[in-house]
Amino acid sequence: MNQSMTERDKHFMSRAIAIAKKGMESNEGGPFGAIIVNKQGEIIGEGNNRVTSTNDPTAHAEVVAIRDACKNVDSFQLEGCTIYTSCEPCPMCLGAIYWARPERIVFAAAREDAAAIGFDDEFIYKEIPLPIEDRQITTEQVSQKEGVAVFNAWASKADKVEY
Repeated sequence: MNQSMTERDKHFMSRAIAIAKKGMESNEGGPFGAIIVNKQGEIIGEGNNRVTSTNDPTAHAEVVAIRDACKNVDSFQLEGCTIYTSCEPCPMCLGAIYWARPERIVFAAAREDAAAIGFDDEFIYKEIPLPIEDRQITTEQVSQKEGVAVFNAWASKADKVEY
């Protein structure tokens, strides 16, 4: 990585960390912040953790920033963008990031740092590879035929927008 990219990354990470601090201090949620920057170096989305203030367990900083950026660019894809997040993304956020398809993820604190203050996602990382029947939350499959019928309708839908 060249020196100018390092300075650029530090600049944008400072913004993500400031958003985390502001959200935490205003009691909107945990100490997490994220921004999304396009190829031109413009911030197109930002967000802080709002889980407790919105009673939304999916309102993590990265998800809030992705929603903001996608709304602002009128697209569900963030190709060519970089997401700067004050902490290594949790499994949910990582999934959302991959679906949004940015070019890069840059983070400050590691997941171990978050675990040290009570934000421990390790149990989720351990649950994901387990067979469904061995997971802590009971998971059952019903109505597969009906569910697959909707998938088949999607597969043959002429005017679908693929993603």
